[in-house]
Amino acid sequence: MGNVIEYLKTYFDWFYLPKVGLSDILDILIVTFIVYELLVWVKRTRAWTLLRGIVILLLVMAVAYGMGLNTILFITRNLFSIGIVAIVILFQPELRRALDELGRKSFVDNFKFFGKADTEEGLSDKSIFELVKASLDMSRSKTGALIVIEKNTPLGEYENTGINIDASLSSQLITNIFEKNTPLHDGAVIIRDNRVVAATCYLPLTERNDLTKELGTRHRAGLGISEVSDSLTIIVSEETGSISVARNGNIFRNLSEKSLRDHLEELQVKPAKERHKKKSKKGGRKS
Repeated sequence: MGNVIEYLKTYFDWFYLPKVGLSDILDILIVTFIVYELLVWVKRTRAWTLLRGIVILLLVMAVAYGMGLNTILFITRNLFSIGIVAIVILFQPELRRALDELGRKSFVDNFKFFGKADTEEGLSDKSIFELVKASLDMSRSKTGALIVIEKNTPLGEYENTGINIDASLSSQLITNIFEKNTPLHDGAVIIRDNRVVAATCYLPLTERNDLTKELGTRHRAGLGISEVSDSLTIIVSEETGSISVARNGNIFRNLSEKSLRDHLEELQVKPAKERHKKKSKKGGRKS
């Protein structure tokens, strides 16, 4: 038997199987996760078109190298040398969004240095009541509205585009702000810590081209701010009076009173089990 084993060792001497330890497995898993997240990000943004262009450029370089086309090789090499700077300039919004999403991952929130303090209660029951009441009142009167509720991502840069208010949240205040032909009705209202902090704020518009033509500038602005932050935005249509919610890059349309309340209750600080129960009950058509 020993001779057989020695023979097999000699026969398979060319075959090398490295020793794999726990650190190697962890290393592979981390790299796999990073590559996967990078591919997902590339697929969701304009970087997907850029990646295809890079692949085509590499194929051109391979053909030029094989055929000895030195001029083409010179041009493509110089394109790559300036390409990194060009990518950073052209894709600055996408890179910023990717870093923002990385900072909003749930595991980062476990560290008090990065996340909000545990003493904060999130959106209060009174605030939810006032927001739902205001939304329903404006829906019945077909008053257009755009209400952004800040969560963990600071919205200071958008707050600075509007007019500071810093008032207690109430349905009367919200409806008066968005009353037609008033100085503050145009733009968005930003709510932080159960207070109305600013009005007439300008928001970034989404660049998605797969949205229905029924969605106007107000809906695109609500969707745009949800793509660059973890905020929740209530949108009341001026044309139809329908209520929508934009969150995490998605828009939920034609919400009922209960559906709107369920979305808002997601912003409250509650035990994970209770939040999980409410998730499956949220209504509205997702776009």
